[in-house]
Amino acid sequence: MDAVTLSELRKPRPYPAVSVLMPTHRSGRENREDRIRLRNLLAEVRHRLRDDPRVAPDAADQVLRGLERAAEEAGPRHGSDGLALFAAPNGEHHAFTIGQPVDERVVVDTGFATRDLVADFTRTPRYWLLSLSDHRTRLWDGLGGDLTEHTRDGFPLAPAPIDEASAGRLARRPAQGGDGERRRQAVRDAVAAVERVLARDPRPLIVAGVTRHQALFDEVAGPHVTVAGRVEGSFDGAPPSVLAEAARPALAAYEDLREVGVLSELEAARSIQRYASGLCEVARLVEEGRGEHLVVERGYYAPAVRSEGDLVPVEGKPGVLKGADVVDDAVDDVIETTLEYGGEVTFVSDGFLVDHDRIALVTRY
Repeated sequence: MDAVTLSELRKPRPYPAVSVLMPTHRSGRENREDRIRLRNLLAEVRHRLRDDPRVAPDAADQVLRGLERAAEEAGPRHGSDGLALFAAPNGEHHAFTIGQPVDERVVVDTGFATRDLVADFTRTPRYWLLSLSDHRTRLWDGLGGDLTEHTRDGFPLAPAPIDEASAGRLARRPAQGGDGERRRQAVRDAVAAVERVLARDPRPLIVAGVTRHQALFDEVAGPHVTVAGRVEGSFDGAPPSVLAEAARPALAAYEDLREVGVLSELEAARSIQRYASGLCEVARLVEEGRGEHLVVERGYYAPAVRSEGDLVPVEGKPGVLKGADVVDDAVDDVIETTLEYGGEVTFVSDGFLVDHDRIALVTRY
């Protein structure tokens, strides 16, 4: 899953676009229970489409076949906590595993319910890890506890070789001599390369290296590169598992500060009248394109009905209510709309927004 795929999935589809979401077990022994759960959910889809006067029989058949194909493609996977299946009448179908618990539900709408994918994409820490050393500088693409070496944009970087005449001149210089100048130039190259990467894909940057390398990086980078955390030590040649474990405390500290920062941002927005909370008010502003930063608790779902254009939340689980004016999950709609207008979405722990009615918005104006 990447940002481009997520953006494509958020686009409108012909009705009925069906989303099936269910929790799964990481243990293979409980795989039979997952298969029974999925079979029951597909039966629910069949009944809902059959009873919906807006759905033609051939469209219902296409969606059901798409969901069945998606289920087959998903297969028995044990490394995740949730499964998302999507299908639309045009034959489109998708299957995704989700690395966090999801609530079991079926959503029938004019678009896919990507809220859990967005939450997984947002919740799973994504970061860059820059490993500095005398021999080569490496950039790692971090996703949770996994690291994959980034081998584009000039990485890995090694100190450039110098010709004999330059080497002679550098050797006659005091202090660090040729090696020091080569090291400084290598760090300049690393700063320029990482700035290009961050401009295209901004994420927290963790910098790993011994103290002298870290100090040189800070000196060369100046205020243009913000370092989210540091890992002290030499990691030249270290495997990704060692690097990921070493970076974990720095990343956890950054995430803690990020959640505290969200509360500060909401309070600052409230003081200048660019703040809203509660589902109805937030939904209205988001639909007007005014949502700059939406903050929502991960476990907050709310079915609703539309009455004369207004959104009216109702008690119950998504998918229980029936009718043309029913919104299976109004929170999901708010998230999707915020993203469509170019806003930012941040998920926080349940109970974190107790003073904000579980959902809050920083508005553009």
